[in-house]
Amino acid sequence: MEILIIEDETRAVSQLQRMLTACGFNYELLGVIDTVEDAVVWFQKNTTPDLVFMDIQLADGLSFEIFQNIKIEAPIIFTTAFDQYAIQAFKVNSIDYLLKPIQKDDLNNALDKLGKLNKPVTVQSAILKKLLSSMEEGNKRNGILVKDGSGFVQIRISDLLYVYSEDSVTFGITTKRRYIIDETIDELFGSLNQNQFYRINRGQVISKNSIQKIDAYFNHRVKLSISNPRDQEFIVSRQKTSDFKKWLNK
Repeated sequence: MEILIIEDETRAVSQLQRMLTACGFNYELLGVIDTVEDAVVWFQKNTTPDLVFMDIQLADGLSFEIFQNIKIEAPIIFTTAFDQYAIQAFKVNSIDYLLKPIQKDDLNNALDKLGKLNKPVTVQSAILKKLLSSMEEGNKRNGILVKDGSGFVQIRISDLLYVYSEDSVTFGITTKRRYIIDETIDELFGSLNQNQFYRINRGQVISKNSIQKIDAYFNHRVKLSISNPRDQEFIVSRQKTSDFKKWLNK
């Protein structure tokens, strides 16, 4: 079976491939794509794969935007860091969703469901986007557990200036110090209020309150001055610049 993976985290791609092998799933990987823009181009230039694994949060926006630009006739299994209740809500669209980190049993069930399909599944992007919006509005997370010496402490989400990933470790920065967070960027970002937090590139998430200055940068990108930068540069990727400006105006 020919499959396409649309995912912006290398570790998540590797984990999915390991899981597929462990499930005894025989497949040929046609490619790995990490942006909405590149996915649209791929589908315009290539024949339809037998199956698509698609992350909801991509490097340049929501994967639902792909369906606003092109019709995809392949079966799709979405992956997401949102919680179990959200997953159940998504299933009204008759497509399977896998919670990250993906579990073997869940993947097996999704593949079994794929094998039983006797008609094409139509992706209703408007319904999916409405569900996602409802989830974000209902987000109740106020704190985050972080490592502190040999133990843990909880910091308030409102105190978080930004998050970044370095050598597969996720760090959260407040006005006073840096903390290690025992979650991936993808998992953490999926649980945050996305009217307040924005993923400016693959490895950085910033709070709207942390932005001090915005400057034009070469290659149609944007560079940000952020509170307590700690030797980090904050550059909004080219694919995300337009969406970032819309987010600032919310």
